[in-house]
Amino acid sequence: MNYVATMLPEFDREMANTRKVLERVPEHKLDWQAHPQSHTIGWNANHLAEILGWVDGMLMTPSWDYAPIGGEPYQSPKLTSRQEILDLFDRNAAAARKAIAAAKEDQLTQPWSLLAAGKLVFTMPRGMVIRTFVLNHLIHHRAILCVYLRLNDIPVPGMYHPSGGE
Repeated sequence: MNYVATMLPEFDREMANTRKVLERVPEHKLDWQAHPQSHTIGWNANHLAEILGWVDGMLMTPSWDYAPIGGEPYQSPKLTSRQEILDLFDRNAAAARKAIAAAKEDQLTQPWSLLAAGKLVFTMPRGMVIRTFVLNHLIHHRAILCVYLRLNDIPVPGMYHPSGGE
């Protein structure tokens, strides 16, 4: 079984779980944050929706400079409704799944680099980038959002089994 065949079932499960969490995002609390140094509920929800939009570029280009010298730095979305966030998530999840499904095994072993103002942040094989910088990164921010939901008395959906709120 190849990498893509093993990754797609996990991808599908994690996208379904992430969507369940995003469906619980309280629009009236998008600006809520647990601590002044923490991101808000809205920032985390937008970030979950945007992360998957990076996959195609990771598979098709050798690198990404998110703050290019003399160019516009990457800007995260600032959507202000649950539905807008869900719509972006759905579009990006579908596009990411399509890109992963179409990826060739040799393509996934090729190096990909993240840059900031021309300076190397990291280089890893594309398959590892998708696993860590996309999938694990998404799960990390989903967990933060789940804690934020809990702190605001919003039931956290079960993902791998029923949650304490269900």
